Amino acid sequence: MSNTLSNQMVEWNLIPWRKLERHVFKLQKRIFQASGRGDTKAVRRLQKTLMRSWSAKAMAVRKVTQDNQGKKTAGVDGVKSLTPKARLTLVVNLKLTNKVKATRRVWIPKPGTDEKRPLGIPTIQDRATQALVKLALEPEWEAKFEPNSYGFRPGRSAHDAIGAIFSIIKQKPKWVLDADISKCFDKINHKELLTKINTFPTLNRLIKAWLKSGVFDGGEWLQTDEGTPQGGVISPLLANIALHGMEEAINKVAQSLPGNKKANQKALSLIRYADDFVILHPDLDVIERCKTEISVWLEKMGLELKPSKTRIGHTLQKPHINSQEGFDFLGFNVRQYKVGKTQSGKSSQGKPLGFKTLIKPSIKAIKRHYDEICRIIKAYKSAPQEALIKRLNPVIRGWANYYSMVVSKEIFSDIDRLVLQRLQTWAKRRHSRKSGHWISDKYWKTKISTAS
Repeated sequence: MSNTLSNQMVEWNLIPWRKLERHVFKLQKRIFQASGRGDTKAVRRLQKTLMRSWSAKAMAVRKVTQDNQGKKTAGVDGVKSLTPKARLTLVVNLKLTNKVKATRRVWIPKPGTDEKRPLGIPTIQDRATQALVKLALEPEWEAKFEPNSYGFRPGRSAHDAIGAIFSIIKQKPKWVLDADISKCFDKINHKELLTKINTFPTLNRLIKAWLKSGVFDGGEWLQTDEGTPQGGVISPLLANIALHGMEEAINKVAQSLPGNKKANQKALSLIRYADDFVILHPDLDVIERCKTEISVWLEKMGLELKPSKTRIGHTLQKPHINSQEGFDFLGFNVRQYKVGKTQSGKSSQGKPLGFKTLIKPSIKAIKRHYDEICRIIKAYKSAPQEALIKRLNPVIRGWANYYSMVVSKEIFSDIDRLVLQRLQTWAKRRHSRKSGHWISDKYWKTKISTAS
């Protein structure tokens, strides 16, 4: 099918995308199955077939020129967008042997902090090639990745990670190592990463070229001896490959404990989302040993834990006088509360546990969201009401959807009240001589739709 399309004059908007997706998915499924059974020869053969296929090339080009959020961000070549005809030309010219260009560095603010993080923006040609390679490389590694890794993986989300944490602690309070890897994307050791990927020579050279391509920062070219550029299509996958093996590292700690090895391994859990992770266990000594083991393991990849964002806590008790119960992870606060037998959670035998586990939006996440709403209202102080509503709605809706699956009713109610107060102040400032009743009638009308 792909050869037939490539030999015809195809209009971009007439391409049968569903057929292409099915064709690529079948190849990806075969790669996944071959990787799962350890057939490396079949994996490499199928990957080469996929990356030569017109269907995969077309999907890769569509992803970077139409689907991705940063589709109109230019690399060092200054190209921001492509016409349908240029997209088809790019599909035809997409090869693994093409030369790699340097990335353009852009500094963007980190949410809730004064820090900035660097984004490396490759050219559209390189982004399309990376998307093509990702289509072939991802299914191989999806068959290998550890079960409790959730970040930047198909079919997995932050909510899955939070759900896994709830399942682990709902029956028993545990100590927790809440950790963050310092500058994970910027510090990954290239040699160790390429050794771990262990792919065929042509692809290995291409990935190495992307890693070593260098960056242009303010017109100055800088060499890249470590790290993967944030902003590249394939960078999240490379970061996940680099961090693969963390669960295996802490399992060594579990196996060294006295008693039943299977029970020890089951009691120790690591949940990872990209470079954020938590380790949970009922014993504080085991958590401290895991922290040491993980630090040693990360050194091999050129990484280290970030001291300011790494802490040991407890889900139910205060570890220290000045500390808090529970921990924050992915914008959620995970904590257990002591309660009476009528409100208590129950064990698998139906006995009261004396506590209940609640997951809520974290205080930092609430403050960040409210500050963003206030900033928008302030920025639109002279704009029409319609423009303000259009700008606020996606922010409020997105935040509410993210936290709709946890205990958020009270927090939603509080934010509703605070936002209403802000909007009332916004309206009063625009009509300082009008009464509150007049302002209310103008801006807060109830529309009743009548069924035809």
